[in-house]
Formats: sequence, C-alpha cells, structure tokens
Amino acid sequence: MVELMHEYRGNVLENVHPGRVCVVDEGGGRLLSAGNADAMTYFRSASKPLQALPVLIRGLDRMYGLSDSEVTIMAGSHSGEQVHLDAILGILEKTGFSEDDLIMKPVYPNNGKARDDMIRSSLPPRKALHNCSGKHLGAMMLEKALTGSHMDYWKPGSAAQKEITAMISEMTSLTPGRIEVGVDGCGLPVFAVPQRSMALAYLKLACPDVIGDPETRAAAERIVSLMNRYPHIIDGTGTVCSLFNGDSNVVAKRGAQGVYAFGLKKERIGVSMKREDGTEAGWAFIIAEILRQLKYDNAETIEKLDKLAPAAVVNDNGIEVGAIKPVFKLEESNGGES
Repeated sequence: MVELMHEYRGNVLENVHPGRVCVVDEGGGRLLSAGNADAMTYFRSASKPLQALPVLIRGLDRMYGLSDSEVTIMAGSHSGEQVHLDAILGILEKTGFSEDDLIMKPVYPNNGKARDDMIRSSLPPRKALHNCSGKHLGAMMLEKALTGSHMDYWKPGSAAQKEITAMISEMTSLTPGRIEVGVDGCGLPVFAVPQRSMALAYLKLACPDVIGDPETRAAAERIVSLMNRYPHIIDGTGTVCSLFNGDSNVVAKRGAQGVYAFGLKKERIGVSMKREDGTEAGWAFIIAEILRQLKYDNAETIEKLDKLAPAAVVNDNGIEVGAIKPVFKLEESNGGES
C-alpha cells in the first residue's frame, strides 16, 4: 500500500492517507503508477459517462428531444441545485416516466445552500434530487427501448444493464467475465475492474479516435463535449468535477469511496485514482499533484485545484496550524506494487 499524502498538525504527523494512482497511454503499454495498478477497483460514479454512451448510440436523446443539459446530467453526479432539478424534471416530462419509478429513496440536495433553502421552506426530500437520478433515467430510457417497459431498469439481469455492462467491457478492453459486478449505493449495478483498465476507459473518452466502433466513438465525442460545455451540470458549484471539466483538455468524473478518473486529450493519457481509506476530502490536492508530476502545462487549472484543497491545515479560527504534503511519486512500472 502506498501513502499518497501526509497531514501534519504542527510538527507531528497526524493523518496518513493511503491509495493508488495509475496512468496509461493509448496503447496501455506505458504505465506510470503509485501502488497496485492491477487492484480491482469499483468505478462507482466514475462510470456514469460510460453508462450514458448506449443511450446516445441508440439515439434516445434525439427521440425524446432532450436538451444538452438533460443529456449531460446522465453523466453527472449532480448536487441538486435548481439547474440540476430542472434538467431531471425535463427528462421526466419528455419521457413520460414518473419520479416514483426511480428506485432510490427521496433525498435532500448535496449542495448545502439548496438543502438549507428546502428545509427552511419546509419542502420534503425527493428522488429527483438524488445525485444519481440522471444515470437512472438514462437506464430507464434504455430499458424501455430494449423491452418496451422501463420498470426493471435497475436489475442486474435487465436488458439495459446487460448493454451497459457490454459498454464497460468495450471501453475497458476487458471481457465481461473479467468485470466484477456489485450493487452501488443508489441501487444500480456497479462495476469493478483492474485500476489500469479504469484509466484506459478515460483515455478512450479523452481520445475517442482510438475507439474502434464508430458509433461508440461518436457517442464518446458528444458526451465529452457536453461535459466540457456544461461542467456545472456534472457536479455543482465549487466542486472538483465542475472545475476540472471546465478545462477543455480534460474529461473527469468522481466516484464514491475515494475514486477519481480523468483523461487528458492533448497528452493522450488516462488517469485513475483510489483513496484506500475511502475518503474524498483532498481529491483536488492529489489531482493537482498528479498534474504537476505529469508536467501539465495548464497552470490555471492547477491553481484552481489548489484553491479548492489548500496545502495548509487551518483551525476553526482561520489560523494555519499545519500542512498537507504529497508523498507519492509516479514511476514507470509494469503493474503491481511500485
């Protein structure tokens, strides 16, 4: 296990954050890593851009007349701001699905201001505000197109989930038998692959010219373009994903339990990260350090990430009392522990 960052309070090492990072090129041959690049890793919500691809390939967005924002939110983990709710309700109206058909429980928004505003107004939680509602609606559209009914969209053996699994297989260059399937927090199937395969999927998103199938290639080009044009739809105000996708050279998506993946277009590489402790705080800090080690030339993006996750540890009075330091080094490797 590799340590990614140390957190000091004064001169004492207080917290150690282990994890692993993997970087691949378009052939998957050159590999930079810190930690075990072959460790099985759940995509969690980092698979959402991949899961949106079958919807676009089948032209369901055009069939239902979805707007660009409504298409984009299928790839996002939205924070429940008004713009996100509008997109989800727009899909529900155009498809004729009911909000009650979503299988997750009602929730309040992840965005603190939106949540507080609802509570102050005595508004109840709702399923449309769940951060995975866009992904669910995409699967519902797909299931209805394949079977005539959207109701079983969430079942692992459903037609929609089989087609989504096939897309994960295509984008990771793994046979379906090498993909482990579990159940995600929102109730849909979730996919585990070797970490280097996750990085490869994001290389393909960033560089769709390496995708063999022309329909998949066109769908990848479209979803990535929308993620860059509407980064606020992918997550929300003040979040890593919305900031990072605002860089037109990047396609990026977070997942739960400390998972993050991104691709760099000009550099033609894919990157995946997993925090072994499952924590999500400090994502921006580690991503910025990865970019520095890769000698990424967009200093503005790195500066924005630094502002989201400063290296200083600050107490409740706003006084600097410690520091966070990166301690990993990306090294050439053929996999395994580095």
